[in-house]
Amino acid sequence: MGRVTLQTVADRVGVSRMTVSNAFSRPDQLSAELRERVLAAAAELGYVGPDPAARALARGSAGAVGVLFTDSQGAFRDPIAAEFFAAVAETLAPTGLALSLLPATTTNGPRVAARDVPMDAALVYACAGDTEALDWLERRRLPLVFVDQAPTVAGASSVLLDDRPGARAAAQHLLDLGHRRIAILTTAHGQPRGVAPDAATAGVGYVSRERVEGWMSVLGPAGADVVAVNLDDNLEEDALAAARTALTLPDRPTAVLCFSDLVAWAVVRVADELGLRVPGDLSVIGYDDSPLARTVTPPLTTVRQDLDAKGRAAAHAIERAIDAQGSSAAEPEHVVVPTHLVVRGSTGPAPTAAGSSS
Repeated sequence: MGRVTLQTVADRVGVSRMTVSNAFSRPDQLSAELRERVLAAAAELGYVGPDPAARALARGSAGAVGVLFTDSQGAFRDPIAAEFFAAVAETLAPTGLALSLLPATTTNGPRVAARDVPMDAALVYACAGDTEALDWLERRRLPLVFVDQAPTVAGASSVLLDDRPGARAAAQHLLDLGHRRIAILTTAHGQPRGVAPDAATAGVGYVSRERVEGWMSVLGPAGADVVAVNLDDNLEEDALAAARTALTLPDRPTAVLCFSDLVAWAVVRVADELGLRVPGDLSVIGYDDSPLARTVTPPLTTVRQDLDAKGRAAAHAIERAIDAQGSSAAEPEHVVVPTHLVVRGSTGPAPTAAGSSS
C-alpha cells in the first residue's frame, strides 16, 4: 500500500475528506457512530490523523506552550523545577496545551528552538533576561509569562514567590535561638564558587537575590557574623561542595541558611561526615518544603512555597495571556505566591546558648 492520506480513509468509509478531518479535529460535528467508523478505518489503514503543522495552521493554534529554561536538563534534575512543571502540565492538560522545553542558549545550527518551534505562548522560567532565545520570543510577539523573575518584556505577566518574608522569618528564627555566627549558601551561577566577598551582595539571579536580601535584612541589623558561600547551581554536587566549604571554615558557623532543601540536605550530610550533630552543633534551614525536607533526618526546618499553587497560577496566566492576545485593553497580571516558615527538627538553640562548645 502506498502513502495513506486523509483521502484514503475517506474512500474506505465512503465519506468526504472534511468528514474524516472532523473526526480528528472537530468530533462534535459527527455522530458518535460515524466518528467511530472513521477512526476504526484510520486505525486499520495506519493513518494517525491530519498533519500537525497543517492542523495548527488551520486552527491558528500550535497547541503548545514553550518553556524557556536556562538549563533544559536542569528541568529534570532540579526536583523543585520538576514539581512546578508537573503542576503546570496537569493544569493545562484539559485545554489541550502541551509544554515544549526550549534551551535558553542558541547554537549556530540551522534550527533555533525559540525561533522555529511552533507555540502559542511561552513561560520564561528563572532565565537570564538578555538571552538570544528570549529576544526571539519577544520578536515573535508571543504572550509571555515570567516565573521566578521580574518581567523584562513590556506587557508580559509574571508569577513570583514572596521570597523575602519567608527568608526574613527563617533568619529571625535563628536569631531567636541565639545564633549569631551564620552561613548562607546560595546559587551564584557564573560567579566564583566558595566564600563570597560580601554576604550582603551574594547570589546571582532574581530568586537568589530576593532570598539573600530577605536574610540580610534581619541578620545585618542584628550584627550577626555572616559568611556567604556561592554554589554554581541547585544541584547535588554543587551543594555538597558548598557545604564542605562552609563547615570547614576556621570559625565554623552554628547555623546555615540554605537556598533550597537540596542544599540543606547536603549540609546535614556533610555535618554527619564531620561528626557534627544537627541541631545540637549545627542548625540548618532549607527553602521550598519539598518532599526531601520531610525525609531528611532530622526533618528540615524550611520555608514553604506552594509549588502546586505556583504551577496552577502560571498555567492560568498563560491561558489568559493567549485569550487576550491582540486585545489593546488587555493588562498583564502579576501573581505573588506567599511563603511561610515551617519549623521542624533541624533547628535548635545555638551551642553556646545550650551551654556546650561548638
